[in-house]
Amino acid sequence: MEVYLVRHTETVCEKGICYGQSDVGLKAPFLEQFESIKSQIPLDAVVFSSPLSRCTQLANYLSPSITIDSRLMEMNFGDWEMKKWDAIPEPDFTPWMNDFVNVTVPNGESFVVLHDRVSSFLSTLASEKNSKKIVIVTHAGVIRSFLCANSGLSLKDAFNNKVDFGAVIKIEL
Repeated sequence: MEVYLVRHTETVCEKGICYGQSDVGLKAPFLEQFESIKSQIPLDAVVFSSPLSRCTQLANYLSPSITIDSRLMEMNFGDWEMKKWDAIPEPDFTPWMNDFVNVTVPNGESFVVLHDRVSSFLSTLASEKNSKKIVIVTHAGVIRSFLCANSGLSLKDAFNNKVDFGAVIKIEL
């Protein structure tokens, strides 16, 4: 199955802000980037999207018909949402930095929980035995999880996968 993983374009958040599942807007102008992304994906693809507006706005531009799936949301950063990374208390931050895969963010989730959501989504895709091309408009963390699942890369090495704003990454499942 041909799958195109698409990261939303840049957000209005200043650099250094942890915004995970917060519903933040896209930085304008973005239509030129949307058009560039559209030129890299098949026109007849089935489009799935995270429910966050930074993804649905792009997904709706790419296709008149999209399927929203909450399993495609970015990691839930709980108490850290919309805080500056350097303002997160060290007693919470250090253990997570040492093992972001397994350590749960206060009132949020760990990367392995995000990966379980992605794995569930992948299982659903596989069970549908869809022969159409798939476009998934989502977030960097979710894309890194997909890439780990597809390549066998350990979750602790997920950040070896560079995923820029507006990236389109084609994989075969």
